[in-house]
Amino acid sequence: MTGKNWQAGGCNFVAAMGLIYMVVAATSSDALAAIVLPESGDVVTHGGAVRQILAGGVIAFCFLTAAAIRVSRVRKVRRAGLRTDALERKSLSRELESTKKFLETVVDNIPVSLIVQRASDGHYLLANRPAEALLNRRREDVVGLTVSDIFDPRDAKLILARDEMAIRTGGFLTQHPISTSEGLRLFLTRRVTVAAADGEPQYLIKTHEDVTDRRQTESRMVHMAYHDGLTDLPNRTAFLKALSQMIESCQGTNDEFAVLSVDLDGLKEINDVFGHAVGDKLLIEVAHRIQEAAHGGLVARLSGDEFGVIIDGGQPAAGKALAERLVEAMTPEFLVDGKSVRVGLSCGIALFPRDGIDPASLLSNSGAALFRAKKRSRGSIGIFDPDMDRQIRDRRALHQDLSSAIRNGELSLHYQPQARTGHKLGDGDVTGFEALARWTHPTRGLVLPDDFIPLAEESGLIVAMGEWVLREACREAASWPNPKQISVNLSPVQFVHGDLVGLVHSILQETGLDPNRLELEITEGVLIEDFERSLALLRRLKALGVRISMDDFGSGYSSLSYFQAFPFDKIKIDRTFVMYLGCNPQSAAIVRAVIGLGHGLDVSILAEGVETPEQLGFLADAGCDAVQGYFIGKPEPIAQYATLVGRPPHIPEATCRKAG
Repeated sequence: MTGKNWQAGGCNFVAAMGLIYMVVAATSSDALAAIVLPESGDVVTHGGAVRQILAGGVIAFCFLTAAAIRVSRVRKVRRAGLRTDALERKSLSRELESTKKFLETVVDNIPVSLIVQRASDGHYLLANRPAEALLNRRREDVVGLTVSDIFDPRDAKLILARDEMAIRTGGFLTQHPISTSEGLRLFLTRRVTVAAADGEPQYLIKTHEDVTDRRQTESRMVHMAYHDGLTDLPNRTAFLKALSQMIESCQGTNDEFAVLSVDLDGLKEINDVFGHAVGDKLLIEVAHRIQEAAHGGLVARLSGDEFGVIIDGGQPAAGKALAERLVEAMTPEFLVDGKSVRVGLSCGIALFPRDGIDPASLLSNSGAALFRAKKRSRGSIGIFDPDMDRQIRDRRALHQDLSSAIRNGELSLHYQPQARTGHKLGDGDVTGFEALARWTHPTRGLVLPDDFIPLAEESGLIVAMGEWVLREACREAASWPNPKQISVNLSPVQFVHGDLVGLVHSILQETGLDPNRLELEITEGVLIEDFERSLALLRRLKALGVRISMDDFGSGYSSLSYFQAFPFDKIKIDRTFVMYLGCNPQSAAIVRAVIGLGHGLDVSILAEGVETPEQLGFLADAGCDAVQGYFIGKPEPIAQYATLVGRPPHIPEATCRKAG
């Protein structure tokens, strides 16, 4: 081939190569391309691509990436009539073929379906291999066709309308189902145009990303956030949300409804006799019976053996009638794994608006009515009486005592170990501890955290309590010879009141604790209250060098947008999903999904509530990074874990007296 013949026959090839370069540029934010055609001197380029015109008709290929710059050898193509060495022509031909194959490989391995059309007439110019499933034909057969040639008239009309809009506007993003050779799939389609030298749209580039699996995972996680992992009933979060909506719809009207707190009688005995596996299956059957008896009322599982029901209609008659149906529904025996078991039910009722006009009051008062009913006898029904305020007064007294607990030295810290996941754990696997507050009341004895932490948050005492916990935990951790990690929970209230960032900074300086050893645990409640402000505080905290973890993931809404907005160091899977591993396939699937999500985000995953070797084995096989729970170690004074932090073994006081 002479230089002239090569040039005449090669322009189309060069133009095609330039188009491939342009496509690569359009689909990657850090890829650029440029080509100079020998006849016209035109530059086929995209956006900010390298623009280079060399004198004498030079063909230049440039391919730039963030990591390296690939520049092909530049060859001088002589004009017609000039002699060209045959060896040089063969070398150039081989190089062009190699570059073509390289570019085709790049385009074919872009992890989305990619299609290029001419903007003027809509003819397909290029399609990569992933696009074949979308177009239901080979990519070679697509070139030269139009949308109308490939799709049925109805689909073609919709696609053409979107293409025309993209050409007018410069591009846009859509999400829609598309029928493919693999069935109906959900795609995220991006359309962008590339302008010619005169500014008019020359090419329309379309990328189609299959997001079916991603959306299904998100849907499962949203469902997980609002539903109980065992019974698939709405959980407490969903129940409170529905209760708020019910209150809103009834305000300003004469409508009323009842809130029922339902508690099972005898479930503990069944668990003790037959085991938790039978108890869990029984709970599923109980949930079915409650739903059937509710006749359309909202049923939710609030905790282990407690359910909540909302029922409208004339009150208290409708609420009492439902409670009686629920008690009656538990009368027949349950057959679980060939075993006949019986379980009873007690119920407390609170009425809107008589007994409360907000979710907390209604749920609290129905709980007080339930407490009185169970005190009377199992299987009883209690309706809240406005005079039934003994428990409320007791709660207020506890609140007053809590205000002086810090001052009187009644609070202490227990520490629960966290360890690297493995089928067998040793002392060397313990990486740190979570600090947990405990309250020893002078007359009541040990008050459970579930009783006093909510009181502290409601009253604002959590701010002073949280400061004490943080300072004491940092002071203790700084004294350990073995520099283990220390985790401290932060309440949403602490983000609203006071200078949290300044407090953490001053405590770190005061105690001398390395910021890298401190991990601050937050729940989604921190971000729900005031997202932008909380996000700014989290960034400032992270700038101090401390680690930030998302606690109780899965127990609330657990929006994935949080992980887009902030780089968490750790995700802690809520114990409610771990406890059903081995007996609930949904829980296992959810835990695997969260682990996969964390690893995809390069975020460490810790599973809470590990209580059995089977749960530990599952988590190890699933690739969970760390574990925490009674199987690893119970919350104890740090003296019980003296050797783990590098101190001499703890000798009980009684043993010392005996030895003396």
